[in-house]
Amino acid sequence: MDYELIMRTSLEAPFGVDAVIYALAAIGINLQFGYTGLLNFGQVGFMAVGAYSVGISVNYYHWPWWVGVGLGLALSVVLALLLGIPTLRLRADYLAIVTIASGEIIRLIMRAAVLADFSGGSAGLPGNYRDPFFALSPFDRGAEYGFWIDWSGENFWVMIVGWSLVAIFSFGMFQLMRSPWGRILKAIREDEDAVRSLGKNVYWYKMQSLIIGGLIGCFAGFAFAYGKGSVQPDNYSTSVTFFAYAALILGGTARIWGPIVGSMIFWFIITFSDQMLRGLVAEDLISSDLLSGTQIGVVRFIIVGLGLMLLVIFRPQGIFGDKKELALDAH
Repeated sequence: MDYELIMRTSLEAPFGVDAVIYALAAIGINLQFGYTGLLNFGQVGFMAVGAYSVGISVNYYHWPWWVGVGLGLALSVVLALLLGIPTLRLRADYLAIVTIASGEIIRLIMRAAVLADFSGGSAGLPGNYRDPFFALSPFDRGAEYGFWIDWSGENFWVMIVGWSLVAIFSFGMFQLMRSPWGRILKAIREDEDAVRSLGKNVYWYKMQSLIIGGLIGCFAGFAFAYGKGSVQPDNYSTSVTFFAYAALILGGTARIWGPIVGSMIFWFIITFSDQMLRGLVAEDLISSDLLSGTQIGVVRFIIVGLGLMLLVIFRPQGIFGDKKELALDAH
Protein backbone atom coordinates (compact mmCIF):
# COMPACT_ATOMS: atom_id res chain seq x y z
CA MET A 1 0.00 0.00 0.00
CA ASP A 2 1.31 3.42 -0.93
CA TYR A 3 1.34 5.11 2.47
CA GLU A 4 3.13 8.19 1.15
CA LEU A 5 0.36 8.81 -1.37
CA ILE A 6 -2.27 8.28 1.31
CA MET A 7 -0.65 10.79 3.66
CA ARG A 8 0.08 13.31 0.91
CA THR A 9 -3.53 13.21 -0.29
CA SER A 10 -4.85 13.32 3.29
CA LEU A 11 -2.66 16.28 4.23
CA GLU A 12 -3.66 18.13 1.06
CA ALA A 13 -7.35 18.08 2.04
CA PRO A 14 -7.15 20.27 5.20
CA PHE A 15 -5.67 23.12 3.15
CA GLY A 16 -7.58 22.56 -0.09
CA VAL A 17 -10.62 24.17 -1.64
CA ASP A 18 -13.15 22.03 0.26
CA ALA A 19 -11.70 23.07 3.61
CA VAL A 20 -11.88 26.73 2.57
CA ILE A 21 -15.52 26.40 1.53
CA TYR A 22 -16.64 24.73 4.73
CA ALA A 23 -14.54 26.98 6.95
CA LEU A 24 -16.29 30.03 5.49
CA ALA A 25 -19.73 28.42 5.80
CA ALA A 26 -18.99 27.38 9.39
CA ILE A 27 -17.76 30.86 10.36
CA GLY A 28 -21.13 32.25 9.32
CA ILE A 29 -22.97 29.53 11.25
CA ASN A 30 -20.73 30.15 14.25
CA LEU A 31 -21.93 33.75 14.42
CA GLN A 32 -25.56 32.73 14.10
CA PHE A 33 -25.62 29.54 16.17
CA GLY A 34 -22.51 29.71 18.36
CA TYR A 35 -22.75 33.34 19.45
CA THR A 36 -26.42 34.25 18.96
CA GLY A 37 -28.25 30.93 19.37
CA LEU A 38 -29.99 31.02 15.98
CA LEU A 39 -30.67 27.65 14.36
CA ASN A 40 -29.96 28.35 10.69
CA PHE A 41 -30.19 25.06 8.80
CA GLY A 42 -30.23 26.80 5.42
CA GLN A 43 -26.69 28.12 5.12
CA VAL A 44 -26.43 26.22 1.83
CA GLY A 45 -29.15 28.51 0.48
CA PHE A 46 -26.87 31.52 0.92
CA MET A 47 -24.07 29.55 -0.71
CA ALA A 48 -26.28 28.74 -3.70
CA VAL A 49 -27.28 32.40 -4.02
CA GLY A 50 -23.63 33.41 -4.18
CA ALA A 51 -22.63 30.70 -6.65
CA TYR A 52 -25.55 31.28 -9.04
CA SER A 53 -25.14 35.06 -8.86
CA VAL A 54 -21.59 34.94 -10.24
CA GLY A 55 -22.42 32.12 -12.64
CA ILE A 56 -25.54 33.62 -14.19
CA SER A 57 -24.30 37.22 -14.23
CA VAL A 58 -21.13 36.31 -16.15
CA ASN A 59 -22.40 33.44 -18.34
CA TYR A 60 -25.85 34.82 -19.15
CA TYR A 61 -25.53 38.60 -18.91
CA HIS A 62 -21.75 38.87 -19.53
CA TRP A 63 -21.29 41.23 -16.59
CA PRO A 64 -17.91 41.64 -14.84
CA TRP A 65 -17.26 39.06 -12.13
CA TRP A 66 -17.27 41.66 -9.36
CA VAL A 67 -20.80 42.69 -10.34
CA GLY A 68 -21.85 39.08 -9.79
CA VAL A 69 -20.20 39.16 -6.37
CA GLY A 70 -22.06 42.36 -5.44
CA LEU A 71 -25.32 40.90 -6.73
CA GLY A 72 -24.83 37.76 -4.65
CA LEU A 73 -24.21 39.78 -1.49
CA ALA A 74 -27.28 41.94 -2.12
CA LEU A 75 -29.49 38.90 -2.72
CA SER A 76 -28.12 37.27 0.43
CA VAL A 77 -29.27 40.27 2.46
CA VAL A 78 -32.71 40.00 0.83
CA LEU A 79 -32.83 36.26 1.59
CA ALA A 80 -31.88 36.86 5.23
CA LEU A 81 -34.64 39.46 5.55
CA LEU A 82 -37.20 37.15 3.97
CA LEU A 83 -36.22 34.38 6.39
CA GLY A 84 -35.82 36.53 9.48
CA ILE A 85 -38.78 38.93 9.37
CA PRO A 86 -41.47 36.25 9.91
CA THR A 87 -39.48 33.96 12.22
CA LEU A 88 -37.10 35.83 14.51
CA ARG A 89 -39.89 36.94 16.84
CA LEU A 90 -40.90 33.29 17.29
CA ARG A 91 -39.22 30.27 18.88
CA ALA A 92 -35.84 29.08 17.60
CA ASP A 93 -37.25 25.98 15.92
CA TYR A 94 -39.38 28.06 13.54
CA LEU A 95 -36.25 29.60 12.05
CA ALA A 96 -34.73 26.12 11.72
CA ILE A 97 -37.76 24.85 9.78
CA VAL A 98 -37.95 27.87 7.50
CA THR A 99 -34.24 27.94 6.70
CA ILE A 100 -33.95 24.24 5.90
CA ALA A 101 -36.95 24.58 3.59
CA SER A 102 -35.52 27.68 1.91
CA GLY A 103 -32.33 25.89 0.96
CA GLU A 104 -34.30 23.11 -0.72
CA ILE A 105 -36.60 25.62 -2.45
CA ILE A 106 -33.62 27.45 -3.97
CA ARG A 107 -32.06 24.18 -5.12
CA LEU A 108 -35.28 22.93 -6.73
CA ILE A 109 -35.96 26.27 -8.44
CA MET A 110 -32.49 26.27 -9.98
CA ARG A 111 -33.01 22.65 -10.99
CA ALA A 112 -36.32 23.33 -12.77
CA ALA A 113 -36.34 22.53 -16.49
CA VAL A 114 -38.25 25.71 -17.28
CA LEU A 115 -35.19 27.73 -16.17
CA ALA A 116 -32.66 25.55 -17.99
CA ASP A 117 -31.74 28.31 -20.49
CA PHE A 118 -31.12 30.67 -17.59
CA SER A 119 -29.71 28.56 -14.74
CA GLY A 120 -28.64 25.42 -16.62
CA GLY A 121 -31.31 23.28 -14.97
CA SER A 122 -30.16 20.00 -13.46
CA ALA A 123 -26.99 20.11 -15.58
CA GLY A 124 -25.93 23.39 -14.01
CA LEU A 125 -23.73 26.14 -15.41
CA PRO A 126 -20.40 25.48 -17.15
CA GLY A 127 -17.25 27.02 -15.73
CA ASN A 128 -16.86 29.85 -18.28
CA TYR A 129 -17.78 32.37 -15.59
CA ARG A 130 -14.44 31.62 -13.87
CA ASP A 131 -12.25 33.04 -16.65
CA PRO A 132 -12.39 36.74 -15.55
CA PHE A 133 -11.58 35.74 -11.96
CA PHE A 134 -8.60 33.60 -12.97
CA ALA A 135 -7.37 36.38 -15.27
CA LEU A 136 -6.38 38.15 -12.03
CA SER A 137 -4.26 35.21 -10.90
CA PRO A 138 -0.45 35.46 -11.05
CA PHE A 139 -0.30 31.65 -11.40
CA ASP A 140 -0.44 29.55 -14.54
CA ARG A 141 -3.77 27.69 -14.45
CA GLY A 142 -2.25 24.54 -15.91
CA ALA A 143 0.91 24.46 -13.76
CA GLU A 144 1.37 22.82 -10.36
CA TYR A 145 2.48 24.64 -7.23
CA GLY A 146 3.63 23.45 -3.85
CA PHE A 147 6.40 21.34 -2.36
CA TRP A 148 5.62 17.84 -1.16
CA ILE A 149 1.95 18.52 -1.94
CA ASP A 150 1.09 19.93 -5.37
CA TRP A 151 -1.95 21.98 -6.31
CA SER A 152 -3.00 23.15 -9.74
CA GLY A 153 -2.68 26.85 -10.52
CA GLU A 154 -6.46 27.20 -10.38
CA ASN A 155 -6.82 25.61 -6.97
CA PHE A 156 -3.78 27.43 -5.63
CA TRP A 157 -5.31 30.80 -6.54
CA VAL A 158 -8.69 29.89 -5.06
CA MET A 159 -6.95 28.68 -1.89
CA ILE A 160 -4.95 31.90 -1.50
CA VAL A 161 -8.01 34.09 -1.96
CA GLY A 162 -10.19 31.76 0.14
CA TRP A 163 -7.86 31.43 3.11
CA SER A 164 -7.31 35.20 3.01
CA LEU A 165 -11.08 35.64 3.35
CA VAL A 166 -11.10 33.13 6.22
CA ALA A 167 -8.39 35.15 7.98
CA ILE A 168 -10.22 38.45 7.39
CA PHE A 169 -13.57 37.15 8.62
CA SER A 170 -11.98 35.45 11.63
CA PHE A 171 -10.20 38.64 12.65
CA GLY A 172 -13.41 40.60 12.14
CA MET A 173 -15.30 38.09 14.26
CA PHE A 174 -12.66 38.35 16.98
CA GLN A 175 -13.07 42.12 17.08
CA LEU A 176 -16.87 42.01 16.96
CA MET A 177 -17.16 39.52 19.79
CA ARG A 178 -15.00 41.72 22.01
CA SER A 179 -17.25 44.71 21.31
CA PRO A 180 -20.49 45.65 23.12
CA TRP A 181 -22.37 44.38 20.06
CA GLY A 182 -20.83 40.93 20.42
CA ARG A 183 -21.54 40.82 24.14
CA ILE A 184 -25.19 41.58 23.44
CA LEU A 185 -25.36 38.69 20.96
CA LYS A 186 -23.99 36.28 23.56
CA ALA A 187 -26.41 37.65 26.13
CA ILE A 188 -29.29 37.01 23.70
CA ARG A 189 -28.11 33.44 23.34
CA GLU A 190 -28.18 32.99 27.11
CA ASP A 191 -31.43 34.81 27.95
CA GLU A 192 -33.08 37.09 25.44
CA ASP A 193 -35.80 38.13 27.90
CA ALA A 194 -33.17 39.59 30.20
CA VAL A 195 -31.61 41.49 27.29
CA ARG A 196 -35.04 42.76 26.25
CA SER A 197 -35.68 43.97 29.80
CA LEU A 198 -32.58 46.16 29.51
CA GLY A 199 -34.13 48.00 26.56
CA LYS A 200 -32.24 46.27 23.75
CA ASN A 201 -33.99 45.49 20.47
CA VAL A 202 -33.42 41.72 20.48
CA TYR A 203 -35.22 41.23 17.16
CA TRP A 204 -32.91 43.67 15.35
CA TYR A 205 -29.74 42.15 16.83
CA LYS A 206 -30.88 38.69 15.73
CA MET A 207 -31.55 40.05 12.26
CA GLN A 208 -28.06 41.55 12.07
CA SER A 209 -26.53 38.22 13.07
CA LEU A 210 -28.58 36.35 10.46
CA ILE A 211 -27.62 38.82 7.74
CA ILE A 212 -23.89 38.90 8.52
CA GLY A 213 -23.68 35.11 8.87
CA GLY A 214 -25.55 34.74 5.58
CA LEU A 215 -23.13 37.12 3.84
CA ILE A 216 -20.20 35.02 5.01
CA GLY A 217 -22.05 31.96 3.72
CA CYS A 218 -22.43 33.75 0.39
CA PHE A 219 -18.63 34.03 0.19
CA ALA A 220 -18.49 30.27 0.78
CA GLY A 221 -20.73 29.98 -2.28
CA PHE A 222 -18.32 32.11 -4.32
CA ALA A 223 -15.46 29.82 -3.27
CA PHE A 224 -17.58 26.79 -4.17
CA ALA A 225 -18.34 28.19 -7.63
CA TYR A 226 -14.77 29.16 -8.47
CA GLY A 227 -13.17 26.14 -6.86
CA LYS A 228 -15.41 23.44 -8.31
CA GLY A 229 -15.53 24.65 -11.90
CA SER A 230 -19.31 24.54 -12.33
CA VAL A 231 -22.51 25.54 -10.57
CA GLN A 232 -24.76 22.49 -10.29
CA PRO A 233 -27.92 22.58 -8.13
CA ASP A 234 -27.47 19.18 -6.50
CA ASN A 235 -24.16 20.37 -5.06
CA TYR A 236 -26.21 22.61 -2.76
CA SER A 237 -28.22 20.00 -0.91
CA THR A 238 -29.11 20.13 2.77
CA SER A 239 -26.18 17.87 3.66
CA VAL A 240 -23.77 20.72 2.90
CA THR A 241 -25.18 22.71 5.82
CA PHE A 242 -24.96 19.70 8.12
CA PHE A 243 -21.33 19.09 7.13
CA ALA A 244 -20.59 22.71 8.01
CA TYR A 245 -22.28 22.18 11.38
CA ALA A 246 -20.21 19.02 11.86
CA ALA A 247 -17.02 20.99 11.23
CA LEU A 248 -18.14 23.70 13.64
CA ILE A 249 -19.07 21.25 16.41
CA LEU A 250 -15.81 19.39 15.87
CA GLY A 251 -13.74 22.54 16.34
CA GLY A 252 -15.93 24.09 19.01
CA THR A 253 -18.82 26.55 18.83
CA ALA A 254 -18.47 30.17 19.91
CA ARG A 255 -14.72 30.05 19.33
CA ILE A 256 -12.83 31.96 16.64
CA TRP A 257 -10.64 28.99 15.66
CA GLY A 258 -13.42 26.44 16.02
CA PRO A 259 -14.85 26.51 12.48
CA ILE A 260 -11.41 26.74 10.85
CA VAL A 261 -9.71 23.88 12.69
CA GLY A 262 -12.93 21.87 12.63
CA SER A 263 -13.16 22.14 8.85
CA MET A 264 -9.54 21.13 8.41
CA ILE A 265 -9.89 18.10 10.71
CA PHE A 266 -13.21 17.15 9.11
CA TRP A 267 -11.71 16.98 5.62
CA PHE A 268 -8.58 15.23 6.83
CA ILE A 269 -10.67 12.47 8.40
CA ILE A 270 -12.89 12.19 5.31
CA THR A 271 -9.94 11.98 2.92
CA PHE A 272 -7.76 9.73 5.10
CA SER A 273 -10.65 7.29 5.63
CA ASP A 274 -11.36 7.20 1.90
CA GLN A 275 -7.73 6.68 0.88
CA MET A 276 -7.01 4.11 3.58
CA LEU A 277 -10.12 2.04 2.83
CA ARG A 278 -9.39 2.07 -0.91
CA GLY A 279 -5.83 0.98 -0.20
CA LEU A 280 -7.00 -1.87 2.02
CA VAL A 281 -9.45 -3.04 -0.65
CA ALA A 282 -6.79 -2.77 -3.38
CA GLU A 283 -4.38 -4.86 -1.28
CA ASP A 284 -7.18 -7.36 -0.68
CA LEU A 285 -6.85 -6.79 3.07
CA ILE A 286 -10.58 -6.06 2.93
CA SER A 287 -12.60 -8.19 0.55
CA SER A 288 -14.18 -6.30 -2.34
CA ASP A 289 -17.27 -8.43 -1.72
CA LEU A 290 -17.50 -6.91 1.73
CA LEU A 291 -16.72 -3.33 0.73
CA SER A 292 -17.04 -2.04 -2.83
CA GLY A 293 -15.68 1.22 -4.21
CA THR A 294 -19.09 2.91 -4.13
CA GLN A 295 -19.65 1.84 -0.54
CA ILE A 296 -16.41 3.44 0.61
CA GLY A 297 -17.92 6.88 0.02
CA VAL A 298 -20.68 6.01 2.49
CA VAL A 299 -18.45 4.28 5.04
CA ARG A 300 -16.17 7.30 5.40
CA PHE A 301 -19.12 9.42 6.52
CA ILE A 302 -20.13 6.67 8.93
CA ILE A 303 -16.64 6.92 10.44
CA VAL A 304 -17.01 10.70 10.79
CA GLY A 305 -20.44 10.20 12.35
CA LEU A 306 -19.10 7.76 14.90
CA GLY A 307 -16.28 10.15 15.70
CA LEU A 308 -18.75 12.99 16.25
CA MET A 309 -20.87 10.77 18.50
CA LEU A 310 -17.85 10.03 20.67
CA LEU A 311 -16.92 13.71 20.69
CA VAL A 312 -20.41 14.75 21.78
CA ILE A 313 -20.35 12.13 24.56
CA PHE A 314 -16.89 12.83 25.96
CA ARG A 315 -16.26 16.45 24.90
CA PRO A 316 -19.52 18.06 23.74
CA GLN A 317 -17.96 21.51 23.55
CA GLY A 318 -15.60 20.44 20.75
CA ILE A 319 -11.83 20.74 20.60
CA PHE A 320 -11.59 24.46 21.41
CA GLY A 321 -15.07 24.89 22.88
CA ASP A 322 -16.25 25.71 26.37
CA LYS A 323 -19.28 24.07 28.04
CA LYS A 324 -20.36 27.49 29.23
CA GLU A 325 -20.91 28.50 25.58
CA LEU A 326 -23.38 25.67 24.83
CA ALA A 327 -26.54 27.38 26.02
CA LEU A 328 -29.22 27.90 23.37
CA ASP A 329 -32.26 30.11 23.65
CA ALA A 330 -35.36 28.20 22.46
CA HIS A 331 -38.11 30.52 23.69
